[in-house]
Amino acid sequence: MKRPARFPVSTTLLRRLAYANIVANTVIVVTGGAVRLTASGLGCPTWPRCTDDSYTTTAEMGVHGVIEFGNRLLTFVLVFIAGATLLAALAHRPRRRGAVPLALAVVLGIVAQAVIGGITVRTQLHPSVVGIHFVVSMLLLLVAYALWRRVAEPEGPKAPVVPSALRNLTWLTVVVSAAVIVVGVAVTGSGPHAGDADAVRNGLDPQTISQVHADLVFLLIGLSVGLWLALRAVGAPARAVRAAGMLLVVELSQGVIGFVQYLTNLPVLLVGAHMLGSCLVWLSTLAVLWSIRERRPVEPTPDESATSAEEPVPAHA
Repeated sequence: MKRPARFPVSTTLLRRLAYANIVANTVIVVTGGAVRLTASGLGCPTWPRCTDDSYTTTAEMGVHGVIEFGNRLLTFVLVFIAGATLLAALAHRPRRRGAVPLALAVVLGIVAQAVIGGITVRTQLHPSVVGIHFVVSMLLLLVAYALWRRVAEPEGPKAPVVPSALRNLTWLTVVVSAAVIVVGVAVTGSGPHAGDADAVRNGLDPQTISQVHADLVFLLIGLSVGLWLALRAVGAPARAVRAAGMLLVVELSQGVIGFVQYLTNLPVLLVGAHMLGSCLVWLSTLAVLWSIRERRPVEPTPDESATSAEEPVPAHA
């Protein structure tokens, strides 16, 4: 007989904590974008201290110091949420296979992001390091999303719910979605919002790399339309059709924001909205990927079935 957890954690609580990781990691992408868009990237010019003599911002650093230091403080919020999730995953019964490693990966990923953020500052906001910082955020969202979905699933094996051709099409959509994000990072590195007036750019021609990005966006939207229509045609589960439809809506919204910001010389509010949109496109892509398979409950063995079917014999006086 398994010993019950000393502090039992419900599936509902664990799932809410896992969801909080998704929200928190999305929020810090947006606030990190705000740091760059307000030219506050070097508001705290060193790391881990804010200045050579202080771990916190000082009056001399002005509003840029407040913005940069405020974003650093959010890291502690993320660590708290991720740590609480890890403890909850350890205490949850029955323990979900894979939940604890995923929760631990979120904690380690946040710590790694803090270090990468420090390297970003120490390299004077070099665009390649800034880009790595953003890509790792997308990987963290992937892990946090996987944890959130895993908590609610039974322990049975994974089983596909659509034909193999549609599974291949879904994976192709995921790959192109990731490529859109990576090339979008290169576009950002070539643009004007460097985070500081003296920060270098990646040297790519903004128009050329923006065109490559736009071409990939068109490809992604085309694949998403095809996937949505194909899922409807084969009678896929409603959740898969809904997920593909939502991905298409988010992509089109993100595409509109992208084109408007390009044609209006990249106003900071639209650029910030575009960064949020990148997170939503990625999360919507992951939702489609998870919707094409399911975990089925483990069937009891014949011995377990026979045992559970036995009724206790009542005692007679």
